[in-house]
Amino acid sequence: MGDSSMNPAPRHDSDYTILDSMRDSVRFAVEQTLVPYKNRLCCKSSFVTDSARIMHWHEFGDIEGPGWAANAVGGAHEIHCYANFARDDDMARKALLLLDHVLEDGFVDYKTGFIIGYRCTRTDRFFFNYKRNNDWFCAGSMAKIGVQLLQFADRLRDDPRAAKMRDAATKMAAWIHFHIRPLPNSWYPKRSRSDCQPHRKHPWGMNDPVFDCSGDGLFILQLMTALTERGLADYRDEIRRRIEAFMAKGGFFGSINHDTVDKHENVAYAVAFRVLRAAARLLKDEKIRRFAYEKCLADLDQFKMREDRNGCKTKGLLFMEKSWDTAYMWENAEAALAYVEAFEETHREQFRDEAFTILQAISKHHHGPHGFLTEGVDWNNHVGRKHHFGYAKYGDIKYTEPLLNNIHVTEPTLDLLRLCPEIRM
Repeated sequence: MGDSSMNPAPRHDSDYTILDSMRDSVRFAVEQTLVPYKNRLCCKSSFVTDSARIMHWHEFGDIEGPGWAANAVGGAHEIHCYANFARDDDMARKALLLLDHVLEDGFVDYKTGFIIGYRCTRTDRFFFNYKRNNDWFCAGSMAKIGVQLLQFADRLRDDPRAAKMRDAATKMAAWIHFHIRPLPNSWYPKRSRSDCQPHRKHPWGMNDPVFDCSGDGLFILQLMTALTERGLADYRDEIRRRIEAFMAKGGFFGSINHDTVDKHENVAYAVAFRVLRAAARLLKDEKIRRFAYEKCLADLDQFKMREDRNGCKTKGLLFMEKSWDTAYMWENAEAALAYVEAFEETHREQFRDEAFTILQAISKHHHGPHGFLTEGVDWNNHVGRKHHFGYAKYGDIKYTEPLLNNIHVTEPTLDLLRLCPEIRM
């Protein structure tokens, strides 16, 4: 293991730092996309331009809430973390108003812990999925919200909200454990029908090739681990069974994103590392820890771009997957978070530098006066030039998910700063 005190943290190579990037991302989300809703705040859209214009044509354009790309709880948490860092009480208040929107405006069933993912901003109707119907839902994505509730509750400590958040997360895990049965390969289905039976179709209607091997199921284990760590439940046996099945198959790294179907997605590897490392600590199992480092984290290398491609600033970024090779920002931020956690545990400077490299590469993709961070760098024209700034053949996409792709740099940046305060210099 290296000693981080022996070598200084890497320095910024420009005047615009990863701290500036984080500040601008939060500024865009708070100032440009949060709007009043029933005396609280919501995000006006989950898909906007650099001027915060809503893209009504897109599936995310007219939805908001705690689900997947809308990410209201995760976004509120990151805003609150930044507000505490910046000592901005007004911003912290807005983060809590966004959280209260999820807690009080109809998303959460407090009897069962079931959380509805989305609200249509045009009709004020609630839906299980981003396609705006109730035919199916994703238990893994719901579990991710449970994890976010627990993390935010830790921050809020004795605030009355915290007990409600912990109770909802605890009931949610019990509901999932009872209703979502593992498949024959001992892994969780990516989607379930409204009657909780497995849903084998992709949202567009075809058979989903990652139905039984999506990394989305990792969030269920992450929730169970988080609850067990906090003494709110005990899922050790279930965690061990699923992780043993996961490792026996060499890992389930299929797309976590719900609109892609690749069996090897960068963010699935990053999430797998984070989940297995935490589970290894809980279970005191060195075999799981080795798999997390030697398979999950190490195999992120296959996605790394070590040079700029087609005139785009891609050096230091990870492309998402072979079948959809755009470099998206929430996935890159999640990879940075994985490396930060690896650095915190091992003190190996390589991991610190990997995280810094990713965050610095992300920082090069802000646009406009409001702090907007692109959702992704389309260096291979997968999405199409009509969706790029300046109609360029290769370039940054001119839209973002304000509470996910735009803002997820906040958590790894603050964690890296906590571990390496000299990065502020």
